[in-house]
Formats: sequence, C-alpha cells, structure tokens
Amino acid sequence: MNIYISDDALKWFKKEMDIQKGEYVRFFARYGGSSPVQQGFSLGVTKEEPIDMAVKYEHEGTTFFIEERDVWYFDGHDLHVIVDDKRNELLYEYKKENSLS
Repeated sequence: MNIYISDDALKWFKKEMDIQKGEYVRFFARYGGSSPVQQGFSLGVTKEEPIDMAVKYEHEGTTFFIEERDVWYFDGHDLHVIVDDKRNELLYEYKKENSLS
C-alpha cells in the first residue's frame, strides 16, 4: 500500500497542524465514525514519532506514515489525501492497490 498526498493537502497540514521539516504525521485506525473500508472505524491523524512504521510518504523533510498495527484498516487500499476546498478540511480516498481508476 502507498500514501499519496496532494499539494493542497500538504499546504493544509503545514497551516492547520503547524507541520515543520523533520516532523512526523501518523494516520491511524480509530474506533467509531465511518469509513468506506472498515465499518465502525474511521481514520485519525496526529503528529507523533513512529514506533513500527509500515508505510511512509516523505515530502520536504516531513514524513507521513502508517504504523504496522494499523495496516489492517486499509484492507489493501492506497490512501489518497486531498482537501475539500469548500470546507477547508481533509478528505480521504481509498483506492485498491494497482487500480487504474
């Protein structure tokens, strides 16, 4: 699996979460909410150091990652992070690995 982050999402992280060069951003499975890939769970995001990094995406010195213990949540999907311009919030799209669509 892979993480893809749009340019607008990178700007969002810098502005809204004050992400700096050398910091880490973790995507994790959390109980509750809704998701198209796991019923009863949703995706969380936080700034923290990795323990057992399974997947990462690096941009300008910032590392976005998923821990090994959270890989199950994605069920073979890549994570695409974009921004809803009208609401100024992150949107998560899940696309099957190696999918052309």
